[in-house]
Amino acid sequence: MTFTSTKTLADLVRADFPILHQEVNGKPLVYLDNAATSQKPLSVLNTLRDYYEKYNANVHRGAHILSAQATDAYEGARDKVAKFINAASRQEIVYTRNASEAINLVAYSWGMNNLQPGDEIILSVMEHHSNIVPWQFVAQKTGAVLKFVELTPEQTFDFEQFKTLISAKTKLVSVVHVSNTLGCINPVKEIAAIAHRYGAKFLMDACQSVPHMHIDVQDIDCDWLVASGHKMCAPTGIGFLYGKLELLESMPPFFGGGEMIAEVYLDHSTYAELPHKFEAGTPAIGEAIALGAAVDYLTNIGMDKIHTYEAELTAYLFQQLAQIPQIQIYGPKPDAKGEGRAALASFTVTDIHANDLSTLLDQEGVAIRSGHHCTQPLHRYLNVAGTARASLYFYNTREEIDIFIKALKETIDFFAGIFA
Repeated sequence: MTFTSTKTLADLVRADFPILHQEVNGKPLVYLDNAATSQKPLSVLNTLRDYYEKYNANVHRGAHILSAQATDAYEGARDKVAKFINAASRQEIVYTRNASEAINLVAYSWGMNNLQPGDEIILSVMEHHSNIVPWQFVAQKTGAVLKFVELTPEQTFDFEQFKTLISAKTKLVSVVHVSNTLGCINPVKEIAAIAHRYGAKFLMDACQSVPHMHIDVQDIDCDWLVASGHKMCAPTGIGFLYGKLELLESMPPFFGGGEMIAEVYLDHSTYAELPHKFEAGTPAIGEAIALGAAVDYLTNIGMDKIHTYEAELTAYLFQQLAQIPQIQIYGPKPDAKGEGRAALASFTVTDIHANDLSTLLDQEGVAIRSGHHCTQPLHRYLNVAGTARASLYFYNTREEIDIFIKALKETIDFFAGIFA
């Protein structure tokens, strides 16, 4: 993809996303809810359609040509994902429905079989519910103890407190890479190194980082990584778990059924090799193939270019929000180039409920998220019932930010008039 002095990344890619070219409530759609789910380019949509129109068949063991084509595309997508995050082996990539299922797989397969009473699991107060609730289940069943890293005054991961929490009792550290609410980017490589120094495993929730920046699992040295396809231009219903090969080999299957077996007898079964022992039943074949197409799309653009452009948008977004005195933004501030945090802003407005705010913005065609963003413990920690969140992706523009800011100011003025 070639850049010119006059065209931004968004200018070059927006034509690939048909959903963006529509009106909502008579206004051009401004989609700023990308942390919840991303939109899908034509190449991904066409890949999914091609599967169902041209070679729809079940994968593996089929002797006919359609099954062979489906299998090749399905397994080819696994290769693409492995390369995308620099996994050492394609066997380290397990397809799941989403990141939540991937975390549950680790919780039930590894956690239930390796944790004992008194063992400790370290999470943080900023975790998505998907990285809290499964570990609550495990702790209740095994007697393990949950501990939580809190925030610094800048509302980032308190690394110094983390170093005081971890000990020989710690068996697992499970932390988000990028907070979907605070936007902070956590020092996962350093967290992994300290966890391993104490003999603990490290799981990284990369839902908000894999779509936005280059990720190298070997460099980070995480034991597991989870991600959801729908946040990275792929369809819903597909995600993946990365795990170190020897670790996945040591873990028993989580689901039982077809595909994950080697031999089945009436009184026992043996299991397939990785990654198939974790992929019971007919998988989301079309969605997995489309995930591969999404990886191709992001790779062709370049993750470094995506990150750089989003940083520019972040700097501009925060400059504009800073002009509105009624707003409080949560999480760290970006630097002058927009670096140091994710391309999102969670905020509250004095005397206006986040849901009311997002409802009125929708009337202007602006789509943002409101509520607790599946981080209720974090919102309680911050002592706020909910926040509004505008989140960007590489197809967003400065002009869209301007529309959002204008609508936001008008909404604040509207409420001020009501209560005057």
